[in-house]
This record gives sequence, C-alpha cells and structure tokens, in this order.
Amino acid sequence: MVMRTRQSQRRRQVLSRERIVETAIELLDAGGEGALTVRALTERLSTGAGAIYHHVGNMNELGQAATETVIADALPWPVASGGGAGESGGAEEAGETGGAGETGKAGKAGKAGESGKAEGSGRAGKAGESGRAGKAGKAGGSGGPRERPEDRIRAVALGLYDAATEHSWLASRLAAQLTREPWGAVTPRIFESMGRPLRDLGVPRGDWFTTTSTLVHYVLGATSQNAQAADDVPGGAPPDTEEVRAAFLDTASRAWRDLDPEEYPFLHDIADQMRAHEDRAQFLAGIDLILAGVTASRPR
Repeated sequence: MVMRTRQSQRRRQVLSRERIVETAIELLDAGGEGALTVRALTERLSTGAGAIYHHVGNMNELGQAATETVIADALPWPVASGGGAGESGGAEEAGETGGAGETGKAGKAGKAGESGKAEGSGRAGKAGESGRAGKAGKAGGSGGPRERPEDRIRAVALGLYDAATEHSWLASRLAAQLTREPWGAVTPRIFESMGRPLRDLGVPRGDWFTTTSTLVHYVLGATSQNAQAADDVPGGAPPDTEEVRAAFLDTASRAWRDLDPEEYPFLHDIADQMRAHEDRAQFLAGIDLILAGVTASRPR
C-alpha cells in the first residue's frame, strides 16, 4: 500500500498541464482530430482520466490549449510597432523599432522566405540575404531593429503557414476559432500580430479592421487549402514528399491541357506554370500582392 501511494504521488508530481498539452499535440500530429481521446491520453501518460481532468476541464479545452501552444510558438510576441495606438506611423518610422520577435515570450518568428515573385520552385533564401527575409528563427532575432513592417507581416504569415504545414490539424481549428470564438486567446493574438505592422504601413485608421481581416482570411484560407490537400492524398502516402506532390501536379496539369483550348485558352497557357509552382513561394506572392495593394492605396 505504501509503495502504491508513493508511485501515485510520483505520477502526480510528473503529470502537469504542460505535459498533457504536449501529449495532446503529439496525438493530433500523429492521427489528426480523431486521435485525441481520453483513452489515448491515459494510455500515453500512464494515468487515469481523473488526473487529466484535474488539469484540463474537458477535451475541448485541451484542444484549445494545444492550438494556443502551437500558435504561441509560431508567432513572435509582442510585435514591435512604430506608431502609437491612435497613429498610423509610416513604414520608415516603424523601422526604428525592435524586430518582430524582440522581448516577451519565446516563440518562433516563422520562416520568412523569398518576398519576390513566386516563379520557379526554389526554396526560401537564407537569413541575411539582401531583399529576402530567410529563416527568422526563434523570437529575439527576427530581423533586428530596422526591420520593416512588410517583413514583420511576412514573418507572421509564414509563421502561421509553417505551423499549419507542420501540424495538419491546426488550420481547421484556427478557422473554427476565428468564426466561432474570435474573443478566445488565438484570434486576438493573430490580429494583433498582423494589425500592428499594417498600421505602421500607414493604413488609415478607419481601414485597420478591414485590411487586417483581409490579410488574416487570406493566410488562414491558404493554410487550410494546403492542409486539406495534404489530407486528401490517396493511399495514405506522405503528402509532403516531392514524388507525391510532383505526381499530383503533373496529373492536374495534363488534365488542364486536355481541355478544349478554344473554351479554356487561359488554362492551357498556365498549365505548365501550375505544375512547376512551389506552394510556399506562391503563398508569399499572395502576401506581396496584398501588401502592394495596401501600399498603393495609402494616402500620400
């Protein structure tokens, strides 16, 4: 009896909310939403359901905690900002402030790849290259004190993109929280991370919400599409392998070329481009298109 009591005490000492959340993330990564069950948790943690519910209220709360943990690791926080809450502050002024990952909680600033066009299938450039954002690394070194608002936006966008690529279950949870619970912990963090640098670009105050919402919806929509495409790969093959991706794009490209060229002349023209495109570069091209529109519509 004494031995069992000591073993139980040791289990209670080892078990923590953080460990439960980490295990939940592991289960979600391995098997998706359906893999996160009380039974799977108790087996993985060698404990009972009561001990788990002592640390988390219910499975929905655990799923939210897993989402919050991944986002906290993916996004720089707090986001440095140039202008005050009531000012829009130009990009040059904002560049004088700290980078996207300085101070605050540790977290990845995300991989910021090439900020140019999406032509070609090359991967993102290394940090430090002129005109490229490269890998931003963990918080505290995402670009230095003269980082531009545009670079901070790309770092946030790619942090979300890469997190959703690594955790296939994340995109659907982000979309659900945005539409069903925008007051939760995740949506405010995403909006704040996107909104501050957009404000520093000189977006008029009356357009802050619309502009930020447009960018956030693009990011979450693109990440959701990529995550869904990965889950739909037939035969259970790893969706991120070059062979699977190349075969899928080749099939789609040939299908477009087989369409009636008089009825679909545009698709014939871009069929080869679609086959050769790189998802991450295309994602960045979309960010740049939005930023170009923001810059062009700025009051001068």
